[in-house]
Amino acid sequence: MAIMSFGVVIIFFLAIIMLFVFLYYFPIGLWIRTIAAGVPLSIVSLIRMRLIGIPPSVIVNNLVRARKAGLSLTVDQMQSHFLAGGNVENVVLAMIAAQRAQIPLEWQRAAAIDLAGRNVLEALQTSVNPKVIETPIFQGVAQNGIQLNVKARITVRSNLDRYVGGAGEPTIVARVGEGVVSAVGAAIDHKEVLEYPDRISKAVLAKGLDAGTAFEIVSIDIADVDVGKNIGAELQMSQAEADRRIAQAKAAERQYAAQAAEQEQKANTQAMRAKVVEAESNIPMAIAEAFRSGNLGVMDYYKLNNIKADTEMRGAIGGNIDKGSDTPPQPPPSK
Repeated sequence: MAIMSFGVVIIFFLAIIMLFVFLYYFPIGLWIRTIAAGVPLSIVSLIRMRLIGIPPSVIVNNLVRARKAGLSLTVDQMQSHFLAGGNVENVVLAMIAAQRAQIPLEWQRAAAIDLAGRNVLEALQTSVNPKVIETPIFQGVAQNGIQLNVKARITVRSNLDRYVGGAGEPTIVARVGEGVVSAVGAAIDHKEVLEYPDRISKAVLAKGLDAGTAFEIVSIDIADVDVGKNIGAELQMSQAEADRRIAQAKAAERQYAAQAAEQEQKANTQAMRAKVVEAESNIPMAIAEAFRSGNLGVMDYYKLNNIKADTEMRGAIGGNIDKGSDTPPQPPPSK
């Protein structure tokens, strides 16, 4: 009896498992829903979706949603987009929104935007309701050297024709920043920009900065303009400081050159003195040699000393006269 009860339980569980497997591969509920919604699909089509790895509920739900919205989408379109890795629900919702907003959007374009990695529903919403991009602070310098800090707001609308392959928001912000800096730099005085900030917007918009991007620039509004540093004065101060350092370096170079020349002159003078001293030290030896060889006599040596004494005396007298001394010159001693 116990064995029969255990067998019945096993059979019961197997029957439940078989039922779930049957309902999984034979989605009777979805089939009945398609019939009730007026978009009948054969049970074979639903089974084939399950076998090739497509959730039938995704296709059925979006097919019913599209048909009720008046879109003539086919099952094959949705299946191929799902198998390509796309988001079928986002594409269908985007097409329904485009139809309500009377924006021409075909399935191929919507599927291409989705497969490109961009949210097609968000792109359509941005096309209907323009998006505002807050820019960072752009720093420009007017011609009078005053720096201005400018912050802008960019209102953009999605361009569905260029959404695939078009540049994104960072490119828009970078181009607007370049235009703002250029417009500030064209101003002769920074007060002109402070008084008429709309000139920046007009100048930037006139450049067609949205070319090649996925957006269309609706407007550029200057949110804030602040006065920054006096760049011109700082540059002049830096230049003056650089000139001062260059002048100091040149003066130091000349000073070092003069000191080197002076040291060289002193060295030359000392060398000449050394040569004179050396020559004078050889005189007594020459005189002694002259005595030994008989070329110099005693009287000749005496006369030589007298001439030397007269020369020294005349030099002393001449030095006193040059200094304006009141002492009269003394007569030379008698020989």
